[in-house]
Amino acid sequence: MKDDNIVEVRSLIKRYGDVTAVNSITFDIRKGEIFGFLGPNGAGKTSTISTISCRRKPTAGTVVVNGFDVRKNAKQIREFVGIVPQCLALYPSITVVDNLSFFGSVYGLSGGVLKKRIDETLEIVGLSDRANVIVESLSGGMKRRLNLACGLLHNPQLILLDEPTVGVDLQSRNRIFENIRRLNEEYGMTVLYTTHYMEEAENLCQRVAIIDKGEIAALDSPKNLISEMGDGFIEISVSNASEKDLEDLNNLPHVNKSFLLGGKLKVQAGKTHKALLGVLFFLNEKGISLESLQIKEPSLEDVFLKLTGKILRDSCVQEN
Repeated sequence: MKDDNIVEVRSLIKRYGDVTAVNSITFDIRKGEIFGFLGPNGAGKTSTISTISCRRKPTAGTVVVNGFDVRKNAKQIREFVGIVPQCLALYPSITVVDNLSFFGSVYGLSGGVLKKRIDETLEIVGLSDRANVIVESLSGGMKRRLNLACGLLHNPQLILLDEPTVGVDLQSRNRIFENIRRLNEEYGMTVLYTTHYMEEAENLCQRVAIIDKGEIAALDSPKNLISEMGDGFIEISVSNASEKDLEDLNNLPHVNKSFLLGGKLKVQAGKTHKALLGVLFFLNEKGISLESLQIKEPSLEDVFLKLTGKILRDSCVQEN
């Protein structure tokens, strides 16, 4: 295992019966980084996290965490790793501090050590003034922050966050972002962050793995992934374009790839302004009506579209 890596995954496969959730993926997570898994629901993100945290055994391949193999050293890994699941793992009828006391005892904490860690984690997630409040009376965002606190009690060096902002308001989401950055910058904690929100991966993560159908389609920094898209996209609202028109568009100079999505024609171009004249001439020649036109800067959304042929947010809606 390389000295600067905290997780090494090699050819990981995870199957549930006849369903392959993770299909031979390989990646590393470096010490002290925020590493993102970006993909729709059902892409294999949670299955990968469950394997790293020793909650599920791999079907094939190897996973090494801090030098320990998940098949052989589950106890050591659990002491080292904190996990915050997508589903809230809380007891709603008892207080915040009682929830933390219970989960702290699960990690083997007790007495003054446990009390100190509860105080510290409540301060980190901004819930010190809610310590004696019944959990079911908390807002959704506060419950998410408490969920995070439960995973931090044993002071892990690696924290696994599975869709931690699902269903929360903007203010609570921003507070969770602040918590994550603080854990990373002030405490040196390594973070594996799964999400289907483009802006989260782009703003939080030093590196991002784009995962779809159990396979990693790309892995790099958000900046590098976006830079590979060229100048950007020409987005045109049309009323009568066909799939055959897309094939012809793809043969035009400076055009890399075209997509037709919900009445909008998206043309990815290395040089958008040079491609624009050819695209407009083509639409006019084919009699395709143009209703609006925009030139857009590339984003991770466009990277995902290029790699998978679909829009991430639409994939999540369909799978929900």
